[in-house]
Amino acid sequence: QVQLVESGGGSVQAGGSLRLSCAASGTTYSAYCMGWFRQAPGKERDMVALIAHDGSTNYAVSVQGRFTISKDKGKNTLHLQMNRLKPEDTAMYYCAAHRICTYLSSGYWGQGTQVTVSS
Repeated sequence: QVQLVESGGGSVQAGGSLRLSCAASGTTYSAYCMGWFRQAPGKERDMVALIAHDGSTNYAVSVQGRFTISKDKGKNTLHLQMNRLKPEDTAMYYCAAHRICTYLSSGYWGQGTQVTVSS
């Protein structure tokens, strides 16, 4: 069983930055593909970024060059550094984990953390 707890959400003006964190427990952290998803009201939950076992990363086109996903292996923590935030980044952000990246959306989920970007 994997437990994921997100933190770091909040309200920020457009152009600002936030850093999300996801603390993982109950598993061998390095054995899992991990990622961030987001869901805005009335919209589907979409993948934002993921990081595989080998450290390779993948980003949604809409966040490339602005967001950076990383792992702090010593602390079993996943991060998402979000820079140059836009109002359209407003959403609930969720951390996810699965042994296989392809099935990440079918894996373990955290409870989410809200990000609100005002113009």
